[in-house]
Amino acid sequence: MSKNRVEVLRKYIDEILLNIDDPVNRRIAYLHLYGVSQACALLALKRGEDVELATMAGMLHDLHTFKTGNHNDHAILGALLAREILVELRLTNPDETDKICSAIYNHSSKDGKFSAFDEVLIDADVMQHVLYNYSQPVMEHEKKRFADLVQEFSITIAEVSTK
Repeated sequence: MSKNRVEVLRKYIDEILLNIDDPVNRRIAYLHLYGVSQACALLALKRGEDVELATMAGMLHDLHTFKTGNHNDHAILGALLAREILVELRLTNPDETDKICSAIYNHSSKDGKFSAFDEVLIDADVMQHVLYNYSQPVMEHEKKRFADLVQEFSITIAEVSTK
């Protein structure tokens, strides 16, 4: 029986997150990483992308920030950390590793247009930011993507762009 790559990665990430001293930051890390991961799975299913790899990308995308407390260059450094982890755990082949790391590298570029797989992570990140607390305004740089997601999912929301 082959190993469940998502669960192997989840166990590895949990060990890192459990070492975050501040309980508030630890909770935020869990909610964000696993929330984005689930949104990645949903979007990948809908768009015909690789659900397993998308789930893994979501789990890894901001791990560097939560592990180090440093947000500077977090997408670039996050992609480097993800590559180290995937190689160390031998979870992915080189093409899969490149695919995951590309999505992580590009996930902060909310106004760009990237590969369909990269777009899954970018949009999942936006979904988690907005849905974490829907009573808060949508960040300006995420409004267009969120409006596009609302349309993609055929959701009727009054005043999406002015919320």
